[in-house]
Amino acid sequence: MPLALFDLDNTLLAGDSDYLWGCFLVGKGLVDRQLYEQANDRFYREYAEGRLDIHEFLNFALQPLAEIDTETLRSLHREFMETSIHPIMNAAGRERIDQHRRRGDHPVIITATNSFVTGPIAEAFGVPDLIATEPERIGGRYTGRVAGTPCFQHGKIERLHAWLQTSGLDMEQSWFFSDSHNDLPLLQAVSHPVAVDPDPQLREIAEQRGWQITSFRE
Repeated sequence: MPLALFDLDNTLLAGDSDYLWGCFLVGKGLVDRQLYEQANDRFYREYAEGRLDIHEFLNFALQPLAEIDTETLRSLHREFMETSIHPIMNAAGRERIDQHRRRGDHPVIITATNSFVTGPIAEAFGVPDLIATEPERIGGRYTGRVAGTPCFQHGKIERLHAWLQTSGLDMEQSWFFSDSHNDLPLLQAVSHPVAVDPDPQLREIAEQRGWQITSFRE
């Protein structure tokens, strides 16, 4: 059964869920507006430029999870889904997932954004299998630290191979849909790389290599 791997942010979503979660926390008054907005914007620029220090970013992004109790986090996330995520879920992305499922492929969402933010989003797309950066939890609460390898750049391949060992699936005739040059390691590892609404760096590479380029935007 071939894999159909989908990036989430700016691919299935017409926006970045990690960045939007930070904006949501600012809007709710749960973090210092000036400091958090400055850091959130800086990390987003560094990601786009391909120079993000993923561990520095995760120390920043996961800290609010440790400072807010679990029930409040769940309630906040339900509101976040309604206000920030449902409006940017690309219908064409959902249809492409369904298309691969109908042809017998196995859809998986694979994302650098942490699983607290992305778990409910994957469910909303109807995809049970999610490979994401995992925030550490001890005694039912988040610690603000990352557990294991972040699912970012080459880490996506490492996390995917670990998942394959337990799934019984393999990479034969696999697909990967992504918008970002940060995903080049995995795009180069699959049989069918697809650049979706690609950033300028990825568009140039996709054109040079003859990869498929498409859009999920309305």
